[in-house]
Amino acid sequence: MSKVTNFKRVTLTDLKARKGKEPIVCLTAYTTSISRLIDDHVDLILVGDSLGMVLYGMDSTLGVTVDMMIAHAKGVKRGSEKACIIVDMPFGSYEESPQMAFRNCSRVMAETRCSGVKLEGGVEMAETISFLVKRGIPVVAHIGLTPQSVHALGGFKSQGKTDEAADLIVEDAIAIAKAGASAVVVEGVMEPLGVRITKEIDIPTLGIGASPQCDGQILVTEDIIGLFADFKPKFVKRYAQMDEMITEAVKGYRQEVSARTFPAPEHCFGFKGDK
Repeated sequence: MSKVTNFKRVTLTDLKARKGKEPIVCLTAYTTSISRLIDDHVDLILVGDSLGMVLYGMDSTLGVTVDMMIAHAKGVKRGSEKACIIVDMPFGSYEESPQMAFRNCSRVMAETRCSGVKLEGGVEMAETISFLVKRGIPVVAHIGLTPQSVHALGGFKSQGKTDEAADLIVEDAIAIAKAGASAVVVEGVMEPLGVRITKEIDIPTLGIGASPQCDGQILVTEDIIGLFADFKPKFVKRYAQMDEMITEAVKGYRQEVSARTFPAPEHCFGFKGDK
């Protein structure tokens, strides 16, 4: 018997209607446990290809596969009842042609029952976004600092520093909005450019290192709770320091095991005196 829920899942259409109104709260999740913990507090959960770095220790997102995204997205969906679930399409799964993108995106949608997919790119991806949207696949775009293009961009560097560079990113935003994208992640751009893009287009902007004036904000959950300490971008705020808490807990466990004080009688079955 399927689980009965009182929640109505948030849709991309719901979020688009909030453009310029109530800010949209977004975080990443890669597992059922994290998804379950954040579901009541966010509007959108992104199953990001950042899982390659956060969970698998890769030095970039380029090694992530469609199969990996599907496996993690299924887990995230099992832990969520309310949030809009968006799944990143990994590098190499959509760039070749609109037809290739449709094959892979439709597979992700069918196998995970997610609410939509996310693609990186602006003007060059507009045709593909239009192709997908016309065939029933909701798309969230991603412009500015695009991690899958990190080598072409010369590393994880802020974007839009010159007027020319800023104009090109605005062109990207306009192109993907016209193509039918439901929302756009705007990453790592100069703050005035984040404001400009938000005013220029009629779909929600989800900022990550962009501007507080974006229509919403998105961060990696492990970053804000201190579980991914290898690298801390400027735009991340730590709301907890879970890595330190985990380390202290493990130290305590080791000490008690070494001293034979754990397990204690209350943790054992059939211990003398146990009733």
